Formats: sequence, C-alpha cells, structure tokens
Amino acid sequence: MKRALFVWGGWDGHTPRNCVDVFAPWLTKQGYQVEISNTLDAYADAERLKALSLIVPVWTLGELTAEQEKTLCDAVAGGVGIAAWHGGACDAFRANTEYQFMMGGQFVAHPGDLLPAWDVRIVDREHEITRGIGDFTMRDTERYYLHVDPSNHVLAMTRFEDGFDMPVVWTRKWGRGRVAVASFGHTFKDFDVPQAREIVQRAMLWASR
Repeated sequence: MKRALFVWGGWDGHTPRNCVDVFAPWLTKQGYQVEISNTLDAYADAERLKALSLIVPVWTLGELTAEQEKTLCDAVAGGVGIAAWHGGACDAFRANTEYQFMMGGQFVAHPGDLLPAWDVRIVDREHEITRGIGDFTMRDTERYYLHVDPSNHVLAMTRFEDGFDMPVVWTRKWGRGRVAVASFGHTFKDFDVPQAREIVQRAMLWASR
C-alpha cells in the first residue's frame, strides 16, 4: 500500500486544514494509507519519511530547522514524491533555500490581489497531469508572480496584463524524487474549479513513487 503524509499549518488565511480535507479523503479512496500531521516535527523522522510514497506540504510561511529541511529534502532526493500548491509550494520556509530550490519557485507578489477572473492556459497537453484538460478560469482568487527555476517543466501558464507569461503548474526532479507544483490554491475554494482540483489530484499520483 502506498503511503502519503500531509503536513498542514502556518498561516490560516490559506485554509490549510480545509485543503487537506479536500484531498486526503480522495487519496485514501485511491488506495493510499494517509497520515496527517500539524507539526513540522513530522519532517524530523528520517526513517518515517523514507518509507513514504508521497509528501504533501500544506504549510505557509514558517521556518524549518536545519535538521527538518535536510531530512525532508533528502527523502525526496531518495525517491519520495512531493506535490504541493500555492503557499505550501511557493510561500513557505523563506529562510530555507534548499526547500525553495527543491520546489522550483518562490512567491514574489500577487498583482491585483484577489482578481475577479484570470485564465490558466495548458501548454503541455500530453503530460499525464494535464492530458485532456482544457484551458480554464480561476475566479475571485490570487495569482502569483514568481521567481521560477528555468529547469522546471512547465505544464500551464497565465498571461499578465502587460503581455508576459508566468508558470502556474510545473514538474521537476529532485534527485530520484518527482516534484509537482501548482501555484493556484489560495484557499480550498479554488478547488471548486474542477480542472484545478483534477490537476492537483493527478499531480499527487504522478509524483508518488
């Protein structure tokens, strides 16, 4: 049986527990043994992490100890998958450079704050995370301006008003581990958009070893 660990907490504005409640039951239905923790101490147990198939960090801001950061990043490098969205992927552990490097993107700003609508354009329509999913619109939520790693494999983009494109969904490798990131997911309500929810669900399956 595959094992997944959700670690939630940090800033409550990103509704971390509600987001876990969206995805943890679904992953259980896919046959995973799901563990849920609300402490960063979950990242300090190297043997526990190495036994996992997937880690889902749902924690905004905060800071990892040197031990927690090394144990987490080493587990992914050893083959454990990691899949995350919005704050847990791009606005977490700002003092932990290795974590940011692993995730492949870092929050800089959210121009316009909560926007009435913004579009997500699928740019890789053959990847198993996005295959068969068309372009879609996010409503009443944030979009992220990011510093992103040029080695990311970008699956979806959004276009800002001045004409430049910003990655929204990407994958990358960290050692032997798979990393999957979506920048949407400001609150659990973002996942009322079927395409957004489907992308994260597929991302968790894709990243799992």
